[in-house]
Amino acid sequence: MAPQGPSPALFFDTISAYQRTEALRAAIELDLFSLVAAGRQTATELANACQAAPRGIRILADYLTILGFLHKHGDRYELTADAKAFLDRASPAYLGGAVSFLLAPGLRESFQQLTAAVRRGGTAVSDEGTVSHDNPIWVEFARAMAPLMQMPAQLLAGLVGGDTGQPLRVLDVAAGHGLFGITIADHYRQAHVTALDWPNVLAVAAENARRADVAERYALRPGSAFDVAWGGPYDIVLLTNFLRHFDVPTCEQVAAKAHAALAPGGRALTLDFIPEPDRITPPSTANFALVMLATTAHGDAYTFAELQAIFARAGFPRSEFYALPPTAQQAVVSYKG
Repeated sequence: MAPQGPSPALFFDTISAYQRTEALRAAIELDLFSLVAAGRQTATELANACQAAPRGIRILADYLTILGFLHKHGDRYELTADAKAFLDRASPAYLGGAVSFLLAPGLRESFQQLTAAVRRGGTAVSDEGTVSHDNPIWVEFARAMAPLMQMPAQLLAGLVGGDTGQPLRVLDVAAGHGLFGITIADHYRQAHVTALDWPNVLAVAAENARRADVAERYALRPGSAFDVAWGGPYDIVLLTNFLRHFDVPTCEQVAAKAHAALAPGGRALTLDFIPEPDRITPPSTANFALVMLATTAHGDAYTFAELQAIFARAGFPRSEFYALPPTAQQAVVSYKG
């Protein structure tokens, strides 16, 4: 077989990727996947259920079939396994609510100004981007992204180890939805969790703690992680999806505060998108460097070696790396001597 020559397919697939985004958004807004799951499987049935034109539904559903979200048999559609798990509103793993954060106007604007961000070396939208003082986008994040964090939270809780009946003092820094600390509290019945974040964000975490029936062991510490006293001592400090938003000196400040807040023998648990040293693998992890370039002034996707050095300079003699499949995230456990 003769070798294939260059193809423009990658160019066209990439430059038109916004069409995939908007097709999926339209389907979620129409609740198309839930309607298919409920038994409405033809374009006419779906159109009647969501008050849309049959022609519009037929074209949209065919496109979703091409993308891999639906199967088509004759004139009938059914959900793929992925769509059934993540796009049927009745599923506990439903991700449709994450659209409000992932497609938030501020985030989209950051990428629309990516050329300027590349020239500047950081977000072109504002001086600080998403980490500006008490940015309301994190309330949206806390409300929208909790379902997506359920599996990473379970896997991170598994790194705590030891007897699940042991007393445990946990600080959840930049807690957001609070799911990481809440999951530890659910696994460890004598764990007491302190959640640190902006007051409006903590309101969401408190709701989730009440829903998980751990509110009596869940305290709130409102304010900036850089300004408010962390208290302590703690056995565990959680730094989840946080360090990548800042430059190395700022990360060292955070690591130093964690070291000071921990009891002897305590651990800092970092969850993040941590690429291999080549910075291009695994792709679903490494691409977060671009997200940080577009949305923050100085953030990056740090390698394990970089995080290990950050925590070492803050006084942690040992750090260990953990992949967390099947998620795209990884964890680092840093031990205080």
